[in-house]
Amino acid sequence: MLLYLIKRLGLSAAVVCLVILVLFSLLYFIPGDPATIALGPRATPEAIARYAEKMHLDEPVWRQFVIYIGNVLQGDLGVDVFSNRSVTTIIMERIGFTLALVTTGMGWAMLLGIPLGCLAAVKPNSWLDRITGVLSVGTIAVPSFLVSIWALLIFAVHLRWLPAIGAGEPGEFGDQLSHLVLPAFAIGLSWVGYLARMVRASMLEVMGENYIRSARAFGLHPRKVVFGYALRVAILPTITLIGMGFGGLISATVFAEIIFSRPGIGKLIFDSVMARNFPIVQGAVLVATSLYIFVVLFSDILIAWLDPRVRESL
Repeated sequence: MLLYLIKRLGLSAAVVCLVILVLFSLLYFIPGDPATIALGPRATPEAIARYAEKMHLDEPVWRQFVIYIGNVLQGDLGVDVFSNRSVTTIIMERIGFTLALVTTGMGWAMLLGIPLGCLAAVKPNSWLDRITGVLSVGTIAVPSFLVSIWALLIFAVHLRWLPAIGAGEPGEFGDQLSHLVLPAFAIGLSWVGYLARMVRASMLEVMGENYIRSARAFGLHPRKVVFGYALRVAILPTITLIGMGFGGLISATVFAEIIFSRPGIGKLIFDSVMARNFPIVQGAVLVATSLYIFVVLFSDILIAWLDPRVRESL
């Protein structure tokens, strides 16, 4: 297990380094001077010179990359062009809203999708299995931004059951929770179908194993067989899907946060791209990518801990 952990940590660190290299290189692949791109075409030559000196843009590229790596390792992601605030501080103020949205969206999808997949596998080719299949395909086919728009129009504008925009008043848990319902529903709906289909396929494979037949032959309660034996094995591929799903939901939050005006990382990246604020774009994309890599790493380690065959295969 220790060797597997070292290998996975090394691979994750290599991916993060590659992401840092790509983000650093993007600024130089864009035509024009990086200082002019960051400050805009109306910046004075004096402002451009001061910015270039402050950001070490007057030094060789390899030296700039070494400085950038050193700053990232120290948690320094640069300075906002407009407010002159630390990019790290700005991102930390927004990341909690995104994490709450992603966790809630995946959480309710798991609570609904996993039991649906189990029920469909226990009674294959039944009316429940067919309804689950139709619902799964239907939820997967609908994009999250379309669900966000319709949820906003129906539940916030027409019925007025839930608030339309914002994240709620700070310190007011109930208000923040009510503002979280619609965007979490929008980004999590498609994952109900993904999880249900994955659990159903895994359960059908496991239910045909000899030890499940033996458990049934010994007269164990069907609930004990399904949830105590079959699901413990069938859930392993689903854990991988959930880990990948968190990364997919991080990208899906961009549309949800724009539509519902939530102050998360997705909306921060969108606003920064529109304002050509490249330090924030670089920092926010690096944080979002690192978060995705960490979640996938955690899911891989969890699967390796539950299933020894995984860590022996690497």
